[in-house]
Amino acid sequence: MESHAEFLRAVTLEDDLIDKLRNDYENAPITSAERAMCDYAIQLTKDAVKIHPGHIDKLREAGFDDTAITQITLIASWFNYINRVADALGVGRAPAND
Repeated sequence: MESHAEFLRAVTLEDDLIDKLRNDYENAPITSAERAMCDYAIQLTKDAVKIHPGHIDKLREAGFDDTAITQITLIASWFNYINRVADALGVGRAPAND
């Protein structure tokens, strides 16, 4: 999460926005489309097997077409994957003192 926050900080230069997204994205100053995308990405992260047509309908209602929904799914899934790989390998963790 920290590396993603740092990337966003470098792109937006908005520390307050990043803190709000990290701590309470539902009340962060983002668009309804961005909120729908976050809702979907969080559901995908927490339990992807519980994704149902209603989730996709909400993305469509927010203005996302099938290509965008596929891209959101692929990017969120890739970040989930790469974060788990990094966690398993201890990337970014201080070396253990034996």
